[in-house]
Amino acid sequence: MTDDEPDPIVEHPPDAQQTDVTRRSLEERIRQQDILAELGVFALQRASFDELLTETSRLTAKGLRAEFCKVLEYVPSEGRLLVRAGVGWNPGIVGTASVGADLESPAGFALRTGKPVISNHLENEERFRTPEILEIHGIRRAMNVILQGDGQPFGVLEVDSRSDDQFVEHDLAFLQGAANILGMAIERERYERHLKAAVDRHEVLLKEINHRVKNSLTIVATMLRLQAAKINDETLTAQLEEASQRVHAIARAHERLYQSNNIDALDLGVYVDLVCKDLSGNLNGCDIGIDVEDGIILSTDRAISAALIVSELVTNAAKYAYAGTTGGKIWVRVVRKDEHTAELSVRDEGAGLPADFDPMTSKSLGMTIIAAFTQQLDGKLAIMSRDPGTEFTVVLPLDPGKDTNSV
Repeated sequence: MTDDEPDPIVEHPPDAQQTDVTRRSLEERIRQQDILAELGVFALQRASFDELLTETSRLTAKGLRAEFCKVLEYVPSEGRLLVRAGVGWNPGIVGTASVGADLESPAGFALRTGKPVISNHLENEERFRTPEILEIHGIRRAMNVILQGDGQPFGVLEVDSRSDDQFVEHDLAFLQGAANILGMAIERERYERHLKAAVDRHEVLLKEINHRVKNSLTIVATMLRLQAAKINDETLTAQLEEASQRVHAIARAHERLYQSNNIDALDLGVYVDLVCKDLSGNLNGCDIGIDVEDGIILSTDRAISAALIVSELVTNAAKYAYAGTTGGKIWVRVVRKDEHTAELSVRDEGAGLPADFDPMTSKSLGMTIIAAFTQQLDGKLAIMSRDPGTEFTVVLPLDPGKDTNSV
């Protein structure tokens, strides 16, 4: 070898101890990532908020091989951090104890500055005072990161230990990962709570509106009745009475809406039953037999139209089928025909219809309303002669647009 030639590169075998340390460190990082994945899955399983806080504390302590962990919730009115959840602490600590939220405490510093805090020697710490709760439990080292949530800090996630080991940067990365998962869950929980509150306010408002609409319609129906009673014209009086009944039938729908938890739909059977009972005192002595099936749910608009069809059919039966008599029997039936359709029927034992009767060309306002609402509901009207009397049947789809002819 000449003097100009470079020295040969000699490869030294890696130190066995260093290799073992590196391997253990890598295994520890993998273990912590597995725990973060477990926490992420738990956060997505729609557990209660308190369960999520407790599980976060447990898994965080497990990931850092620490004896203690706690979730501290910031209480602005008190200027302190409440121990909202935790593991390892003496009875009476969780939900009761608190630490200062100022810059003089490790958790307070993390909250105020947003910067993580590692303190491996609390007994020698000069940056902060050691909170009493840590002294009582013999805590020697602590690590804190801020818990964000919905644009403002929720508090701090803190892990504590009595051992002489040290928290390192990799541990801080794990703790921050756990805090990020919990922070997203906190943001989601707050968003859902605000959304639910908004929905609740909306529903209360709609119920109040329906209540006022019902009262207003009842007043209108009463005024029509009063007006009918003061007119010395039998034809006009009858027309005003019928108008009053129609208005009152709609008022009944709004009454059901503000009494129900579902403001978008009505139970058709229950609604028709109420409408028929309201009619019973204004049918010239006719008696209504009501047979309705519960659980037939229609949207509010469709249920009102269906109930008005029944109301008109009952009124027409009393008016025409038993004209000139002291009354008779009227049967009202509301049933589910199949999965997609419902059937409304009104039957009487009266005089029957003329041979040339056509509901589509009838000049009766009641039949005009019946035909119009049946068409609006995509329903199918059938008229059958009985011995004695007549039965009107309306088959209507429970879902808008469902063709009853295909059923």
